[in-house]
Amino acid sequence: MSSERAPRLSASPLLIATSSLFVACLVTSNIIAVKVASLGPFSVPAAIVIFPLAYLFGDVLTEVWGYRTARAVIWSGFLANIVVVLFIAAAIAVPADSHYTDQPAYARVLGETPRIVLASLIAYLAGEFLNAFVLARLKVITRGRLLWTRTIGSTLVGQGVDSALFVTIAFAGVQPWSLLLVIIRDLWVLKVVYEVIATPLTYAIVTVLKRVEGVDAFDSTTSFAPIPLRALRARLRTASP
Repeated sequence: MSSERAPRLSASPLLIATSSLFVACLVTSNIIAVKVASLGPFSVPAAIVIFPLAYLFGDVLTEVWGYRTARAVIWSGFLANIVVVLFIAAAIAVPADSHYTDQPAYARVLGETPRIVLASLIAYLAGEFLNAFVLARLKVITRGRLLWTRTIGSTLVGQGVDSALFVTIAFAGVQPWSLLLVIIRDLWVLKVVYEVIATPLTYAIVTVLKRVEGVDAFDSTTSFAPIPLRALRARLRTASP
C-alpha cells in the first residue's frame, strides 16, 4: 500500500514579494555600480541609490520571518547575481551585427573584470549574513523591543564589512591605501545614514507585515551557520524513498 505525503505549505505572497524586492535591488545595484557618482563631498558607486534598500528588505526578512528565511533568500540573491554576470558575459561575447556600432561601449559599461565580480560576491555574502546574524541576535537580546537598535546596529556591522571587503578586494594594489580607506569610510557612512533615514519606513513595513502575516520570528535556538549542513542532510534523508 502506497503512502501519500502531505503537500508542503507554500510561501505567503508577501514573503515572495519581499524576497523578490530584495533580489531585484541587489541585482540592479551590481549593474548600475559601474558609474561613479558624486554626492556632495563623496565619490561613490551609483549603486548607493538602491543598494541600501537591499539591506532594508534583508532587515525586514530577518525581523519578520527569521534568520532561516533570510538565509535562503540571501543564497537566492547570490545565485541570481551569478546568473546575471554569466549571461551579461555571454551577451557581450555574441558577435555584434555589422550595423551595431556600440559594441565597445556596451562591453565597457556592462562588462566587469573578474576581480570586481569576485569582490562583489564575497562582500555581499559576508555583509548580508553578518547583517542578518546581528539583527536576529539583537532581537532576542532586546526581547523584540527597540527595533531601531538592531536595524541600525546590524547595518553598522554588515555594511562596514561589505564596504571594506569590496573596496579592498577590488582595488588593493591598484589604488593607494590612503584613497581606499577614504572610499571605505565614505561608503560606510552613506549607507548607515541611508539606513537611519529609512528607519521610519522599516518600522512601517515591519508593523504591517507582522500584523498581516501573523508572524514574529525569534531565533532563540537557530543555527546561524551560513550553510545549514545538518538541516540539509536531514531533509535529504526525509526526501529519500
